[in-house]
Amino acid sequence: MAPEHKLRLVRALQAGGAVTAMTGDGVNDAPALRQADIGVAMGRAGTAAAKEAADIVLGDDDFGTIRAAVEEGRRVYDNLVKALAFALPTNVGEALVVLVAVLAFPVVDGVPVLPIEPVQILWINLVATVSLALPIAFEVKEAGAMDRPPRRPDEPLLSRFVIVRTVYVGMLMAAVAIALFLLSRGGGSGDVAQAQTLALTSLAFFQIFYLLMCRTLTAPLRTIGWTSNRYVFAGIAVLLVLQAGVVYLPFMQAVFRTADLTAAQWLLAIAAGAVVVPVVTAEKWWSRRRTGLSA
Repeated sequence: MAPEHKLRLVRALQAGGAVTAMTGDGVNDAPALRQADIGVAMGRAGTAAAKEAADIVLGDDDFGTIRAAVEEGRRVYDNLVKALAFALPTNVGEALVVLVAVLAFPVVDGVPVLPIEPVQILWINLVATVSLALPIAFEVKEAGAMDRPPRRPDEPLLSRFVIVRTVYVGMLMAAVAIALFLLSRGGGSGDVAQAQTLALTSLAFFQIFYLLMCRTLTAPLRTIGWTSNRYVFAGIAVLLVLQAGVVYLPFMQAVFRTADLTAAQWLLAIAAGAVVVPVVTAEKWWSRRRTGLSA
């Protein structure tokens, strides 16, 4: 095979929209290695010209290593999408809580009655980002990741899936917090600080349950195993401890304007946060049915 033959093969594949990787070890491979989207030179048997033209040098000259790299790349990309699918809806939900309150809730002595104070929004946002969003990076590869066709090179990171998930989960999150606040207020006679604390705690549990749902993009959680990522449960434990502190510790109550909750109110917050589980489960089921994927 002459050098121009390999070069024509690469260009033909690229003309069809394919992302092309070319492997080679000799001087005659250099033009195709440079033309390819990913040029892979052999590290042991490869010439200096091939290594110079390539993007990657394969140290062990094992083609199985290339497959492992692709597999890991798909895992990393999936986890990036999962992190977006988790972080964007929760931030939108928090913003909607304040927006709805400013537009629709009454104003007392020139100050709007908010379901959650801005400092409380800051608390749950910062704590959840550290304790819940970061563990998603350690999720294992999903079953069948290598059986999926390659994604289009021009596919945006904020795909239709992420946008739709952001909209409906954010609206559901805001509805849960506002409903609990109004329920706790009991027509306006209840304690505002306690109602806000209940709404804040419901947001914490909502994000915990939603994090579990985000561990897979479309499949049931059993496909990757409940305990395959222990960092997730460590993050949940950290969030629960911190949330208990902001509810009961006097100095944190003074800073974040919170109040003690009863056991019944904790159970109510847990039940309200769990509302996201059947909703996202139904969306996953519909997505698998529409695309023909098995459970």
